[in-house]
Amino acid sequence: MGELSAAIDHLATEDVSEIPRMKLAEQLLELHWQMARLQAQIARRTGVRIP
Repeated sequence: MGELSAAIDHLATEDVSEIPRMKLAEQLLELHWQMARLQAQIARRTGVRIP
């Protein structure tokens, strides 16, 4: 989880106004893909019952 948090912190430091449009579009697609993967893992863990 620390790596995930560090990656998000890194994204937060970027000046998005400095990112070229094509690169920004690529990043947005990748961020949405990764967000979907993260949501799937959240859903997976939500259904787990701890004995």
